[in-house]
Amino acid sequence: MKSAILFSGGKDSAYSAYLAKQNGYEIVCLISVFSKNKASYMFHTPSIEQVKHQAEIMDLPLVITETEGIKEKELEDLADIIKEVKDKYNIDTIVTGALHSDYQAERIQKICDNLHLKCFNPLWHKDEIEYLKELIKNNFRIMIIGVFAYPLNQSWLGRIIDDKFISEVKQLKDKYKIHAAGEGGEFETFVLNCPLFKKELKVKSFKDIKEGENSWRREVKVK
Repeated sequence: MKSAILFSGGKDSAYSAYLAKQNGYEIVCLISVFSKNKASYMFHTPSIEQVKHQAEIMDLPLVITETEGIKEKELEDLADIIKEVKDKYNIDTIVTGALHSDYQAERIQKICDNLHLKCFNPLWHKDEIEYLKELIKNNFRIMIIGVFAYPLNQSWLGRIIDDKFISEVKQLKDKYKIHAAGEGGEFETFVLNCPLFKKELKVKSFKDIKEGENSWRREVKVK
C-alpha cells in the first residue's frame, strides 16, 4: 500500500503518518498545501513553510502546491496536486488527519473516489482526551502555534502538549464546549519531534501575530 500523507506539520497529520506506518502503509511522500487565506476552511496555515524542515528530517519527498484559499475552489487545487502525486509516485492511498470534521473528511473522500484512491483516516472519531494522551505516550513533542477561540489567548502560544495541558483543555471542554484536540479550529500545532523524525527540531525564532480578540498565531522558524 503506497501512500501519500496530507501533511500540515501539525499533530494530526504527523500522528496519522505514524499510525499509517504502524499499520503497514508505505509512505512515499508528503503533500502540503500553502493557502494564501489565513482563514482557510481546509488547510492549516500557521508556520506552514516549516514543513520543509520536517520533511527533511523524515527523509521524505515533499510536494507543495499553493492555493488562494477560496472556499470550495481550494478543493480543486487539492485534487490537482493529489492527481499529480498519484501519477508521479503511483500511490494507491491518501492518508489524512481528519478527526471529527465531516466537512474535511467528506471532501477529501470525494477527491479520492474520483481519482480511484483509497482514503485512510486513522484518527477518525478518536476520543480527543485519549488521543492527546496517546501523543504523549508515543513521544510526540508538540507545540501550540495558534489559538482562535475564547478563552484561549497569547499565553497559550508556545506551550507543549503535556499532562498539564491536557488537564487544562479538558476543563475548557467541560466549561466552554471547545474541542479538546482543537478539531474545531480552536488551536493549531507544530510537531517538534516524534518517532518519524531523525532529530528534534528547535525553534530559533518566532513572531506572535494578533488577528482578533481571541485569535493569535505564532510564526516560527526552526532548525
